[in-house]
Amino acid sequence: MLTPMSGSHLLTARRLRLAAVALLLAWFFVGELRRAVPIWIPFLVLAALELNFLVAGLRERGAPRRARGRPPQAGDIEDFGGEEWLEPVLVEVAGHDVWVPAEVEERPPREEEPPPRRFARYEGVAVLAVLAVVLFVLLPDRGWRGLDEAAQARTEALLSAEAGRIAGHAVSVRCDAEGEAVGVVQHADGIAEVGGTNALLTPAICFRLHRLAIDGDEGSFAQTARAIAVLAHEAWHLRGERDEGVVNCYAFQSGVELGQRLGLSEGTAARMMRQQLAENATFARQAPEYLVPAECRNGGRLDLNPSSERFP
Repeated sequence: MLTPMSGSHLLTARRLRLAAVALLLAWFFVGELRRAVPIWIPFLVLAALELNFLVAGLRERGAPRRARGRPPQAGDIEDFGGEEWLEPVLVEVAGHDVWVPAEVEERPPREEEPPPRRFARYEGVAVLAVLAVVLFVLLPDRGWRGLDEAAQARTEALLSAEAGRIAGHAVSVRCDAEGEAVGVVQHADGIAEVGGTNALLTPAICFRLHRLAIDGDEGSFAQTARAIAVLAHEAWHLRGERDEGVVNCYAFQSGVELGQRLGLSEGTAARMMRQQLAENATFARQAPEYLVPAECRNGGRLDLNPSSERFP
């Protein structure tokens, strides 16, 4: 017969369950934890604990229960006495008259359950408080601003070199952490001088490209694809192309090789740029000037590599 879990075991299981939930939440919000721990580990821990609670429930279900009826209940008789209480005896104990059963049986002392913990109800709050400290104090993820000056300079130098490959001349790509945007053509996530040498990218775009090229983290498919397309887009402005739709078309094509140089496989980079091309019409509803022309197709006038069957 299955026996129910003791109180101490249930308390331990509850604490482990709270810790597993905290670990799972932390995995989604802490980038360093995501990179260090595969997603199946916190899910496996949580699943194991849920299985433990299921088994505990089955044990409780199979355990014998005391029948309930009119008082005195069977449990009371078992704990405090039975037939012998029908004719009690009055005795003096420490100067007081006390009724006791006619026949007192020797019973082994009952195992006392541990008293309830005073702060048991606050365990969940404590776990969340610890998680908050880890998330916002110990492991703050401040993106581009969280990088030291050397890492920022290294990333900007790399992005400048890659943009210069497309522009055909030396350029300077900086990350617009201060919000500077003077004398340049405006773009949602980046700005560049048409035919010039200077371009600015948003900190979010710079950080995503840093994570890809420096740390080897491909990250979110859509976010990485967008970051590559933005860098290529501004590089084509630096090359001298002004038309936003044409620049987008060229950027999606150049983005395949750019993505490979930043650490992606050819297949992944191509899929990312095809996604950007497929979503162009949706994004261009709010800014029609960014819609790629009809000639932006395989074998079209804007095909940079008409000999290839792949586009972009």
